[in-house]
Amino acid sequence: MPALWAIAKNTIAQAVRMKVAAIFIVLLLILLPLMSVIVTGDGSVKGKLQTFVGYGLSLTSLLLCLLTIIISTYSLSSDIKYKQIWTVVTKPVRRWQIMLGKLLGIIILDFVLLVGFASIIYGLTMLMPRLSHAGPDEMVQLENEFFTARASVKPIIPDVRKEVEEAFNKMQEQGNLPNGMTPLQVRQQLFQQKLLEKQAVSPGQAIVWQFQDVEIADPNQYIFIRFKYDVSVNPPNMSVYGRWIIGDDRQLAASGGSLKTPIYAPPPQSDSIRTVHELAVPADAVVDGYMGLAFQNLLANNTVVIFPTEDGLEVLYKAGSFQWNYVRAVAVIFIRLVFLAMLGVSLAAWLSFPVAILVCLVIFATGSMSSFIFESFESMEDAGSIAYSFLIKPALNLLPQLDKVAPADFLIKGQYLSLTSVLALAGVMIGLQGAFVLIAGIVIFRFKEMAKVTV
Repeated sequence: MPALWAIAKNTIAQAVRMKVAAIFIVLLLILLPLMSVIVTGDGSVKGKLQTFVGYGLSLTSLLLCLLTIIISTYSLSSDIKYKQIWTVVTKPVRRWQIMLGKLLGIIILDFVLLVGFASIIYGLTMLMPRLSHAGPDEMVQLENEFFTARASVKPIIPDVRKEVEEAFNKMQEQGNLPNGMTPLQVRQQLFQQKLLEKQAVSPGQAIVWQFQDVEIADPNQYIFIRFKYDVSVNPPNMSVYGRWIIGDDRQLAASGGSLKTPIYAPPPQSDSIRTVHELAVPADAVVDGYMGLAFQNLLANNTVVIFPTEDGLEVLYKAGSFQWNYVRAVAVIFIRLVFLAMLGVSLAAWLSFPVAILVCLVIFATGSMSSFIFESFESMEDAGSIAYSFLIKPALNLLPQLDKVAPADFLIKGQYLSLTSVLALAGVMIGLQGAFVLIAGIVIFRFKEMAKVTV
């Protein structure tokens, strides 16, 4: 342990002396306070906070990731190149201790820098409402929609597989299958079409959803209905006029119409189409985790209203505090930094600095857009490609999915980031992927020839 700590302290001192580290630190110290003043968002206080937190955390994550890649690949490779490691390997220090000591030093440095800059962002975030002179109504909105951690429940997706098969068989019998499309692609298109039909409501008609597992901690608080309209024909004022009914609809049939728990029916309201809206309702509308929700498309609209499958409707409720949600979001960034440190130290053990940093940057870039890469290969999977199943897919699964959990997005939306998902991410990126590359680097470094003996 003393050997590890000595190497770690030396690595930290080496990193502090690097000019690139000083440049990145100064950049963040200047840009973060500046951003808190100049960002505007959509003009509201909430918009300013969302923009600042989004850009602030993303910029901090990006610069610290790049700094980690540079330090982790340079520290060990430069010691080998300039033969400084000779003075270490001649002492009773094992090579794996050298690598772990380097890694420990980088992780400690990352932790200190991340905690420092995350604290600056948090402090500025809490101060911005005062500096923006937010009114009482705006403060209530911020507490409900930004300074919170809300869990989300979406409607149960209806089973339309039978209807899809019937429609597909009918098209096949009539010879109406589209040219240039595989049967699988036709079924997927029909599946989306049938789902949209289930989420569409004609003028004068109503649509009902049932939500389960709405785990309300405090019935005295509010729940929020987030919705977005689409339409078959654009109305003249680009708005939809509708009526919402929220509560336990099961009691109406069970008790002959007498109500034991409240059912809320706010006055009809007009909301713009293709825009996200939220409707606040007292939490006692939820009974034992169940809530019914109905929407009536009023005749005045004269158009079919559609709730998009992905983001058309969801129920939000408070599941935690903003402070702890912020801590978990920062922890996600720290997990990325630890993985990149493990990757950089491992590659530097057997590659030169330019090659090691190039490989790290490529892996970082591909991991940052892994979702796009996986979507690009979906057509090969749909076609049943053997090459994809046995070669490409296993290789893609080895890549770190750095964009799988975007911490800034959770804070911007006030969305609850669970500890379980953070621990699962740490288990995959550090416990599996990071451990694999680090062990591989240790094995290679153990047998690496430092110098040739000449006679």
